[in-house]
Amino acid sequence: MRERLNDALYGAGWAAVKRLPEPAATALGRRIADITWRRRGKGVLRLEANLARVVPGALPARLARLSQAGMRSYLRYWMESFRLPTWSDERIRDGFTPDGLEHLEKGMAAGRGVVLALPHMANYDLAGAWVTRKLGVPFTTVAERLKPETLYDRFVAYREGLGMEVLPHTGGAAFGTLARRLRGGGLVCLVADRDLSSSGVEVEFFGERTRMPAGPALLAQQTGAVLLPVTLWYDGTPIMRGRVHPPVEVPDEGTRAEKTSAMIQSLADAFASGIAEHPEDWHMLQRLWLADLDPANRPGSEES
Repeated sequence: MRERLNDALYGAGWAAVKRLPEPAATALGRRIADITWRRRGKGVLRLEANLARVVPGALPARLARLSQAGMRSYLRYWMESFRLPTWSDERIRDGFTPDGLEHLEKGMAAGRGVVLALPHMANYDLAGAWVTRKLGVPFTTVAERLKPETLYDRFVAYREGLGMEVLPHTGGAAFGTLARRLRGGGLVCLVADRDLSSSGVEVEFFGERTRMPAGPALLAQQTGAVLLPVTLWYDGTPIMRGRVHPPVEVPDEGTRAEKTSAMIQSLADAFASGIAEHPEDWHMLQRLWLADLDPANRPGSEES
């Protein structure tokens, strides 16, 4: 029943927000964000706890301001995503301005395939739609299977409508398909700042240990693709900004595990640089660091 309710609520929100004029949708998103922030629920408290790692030594008042800005950024992502299917190609092309695009263009021109790896920042769906509309480059991504299945199907249809090929995260076939796309000179985009599975690679992130997925590094090693970190942010205008960072190189020496560990650490460092510059646009409302995932460190009143 809860799963069906979630699907119904997403569907209703999608339909309603798509019909709103953009200024009204923006205002609605900000209002929902502020109401949610004032209620101080589990997601807001977790966001503040995560931001405390990003901005060490920040006083409670600053963390509160950052978390409020963070919730406004998070709701902007949802409002934009609900409305993206109604945006014209021109609106999408004009809605994003990235720096460092030469790294992507060089990688694609080499025909080696490119892996773009992103953290949960700003609106990666808009960035993806921009790639298909502005650059005219199709790409493949992976989506977590949601429950109920109808909700997962809704998100897949939404992203496919923006020009993406979407593979399910579970089932084991995604990695092989991604590798084939890259060997054919294609583009793969992966959100890669959180992995709670046993296969995640431990890295240092803002001074503490966490896990990030090994997939981006393994794909680059096995296919010869270029691995590029990307960070995104909002700058107070309707235009989203971004940066394509320099390539993460495959080390010349070491075992596959050692190379993977070094590459994912480099990826984490690039993510950290972008998040530190724009902490309010990092939408991490879940536990991330291993210290928080240890049951002995979990407050009884908080679940995520």
